[in-house]
Amino acid sequence: MHSAPVSQRLRSLVRSMPRTGITLSELIHRVGSDGLLILVALLTLVFLIPVSIPGVSTVFGAAILLIGISRLLRRDLWIPARLQHRVIGTRKLRPLLRKALSWLKKIEYVSRPNRIGWLVADGAMDLVNSAALILGAVLLMMPFGLIPFSNTFPAVAILFLAIGLLQRDGVSVLLGHVGNLVTIVYFAVLIGGGGLAAREVFERLSA
Repeated sequence: MHSAPVSQRLRSLVRSMPRTGITLSELIHRVGSDGLLILVALLTLVFLIPVSIPGVSTVFGAAILLIGISRLLRRDLWIPARLQHRVIGTRKLRPLLRKALSWLKKIEYVSRPNRIGWLVADGAMDLVNSAALILGAVLLMMPFGLIPFSNTFPAVAILFLAIGLLQRDGVSVLLGHVGNLVTIVYFAVLIGGGGLAAREVFERLSA
């Protein structure tokens, strides 16, 4: 199972999901303690499809954030009970995950093991990459869910990071870092544009 492609391992996880719903603790149990990066990849897939499911980015983003923190601190994963036992409806989720798996296979074609090894080395770079996962999770949780690509950009960044760390592929990890930077620029443009629009409306109303 560990030598199988990421997409194949995630397809098995999607197939094994109950039809009605699953809790985060059940998902963690299914991937096991060594498969948290597989879980990170799974949690990003739903955002590759431009369909919004209310509340999912907050729950999934929080889970990715805690996984990133556990990697950064090199401690066992801790999940609050409220998140552990929150049921995630799989009736709508499973079809989206299946569609997203085709995108994951395309991303897998880009990834190759053992490229730019220093980017996936243990020590300082491992801390930097864990911090990048945390940053991606925070960006995913930002309250821009109804704006196109606001969840997709950080999700793609996190997915590249997860695949890169799983396959020890520095190129994929580098694309993950670039994805985080693209997301920050995109959000800055959104915030700046919104501020300018609000200022113009205020000036017209006060004229």
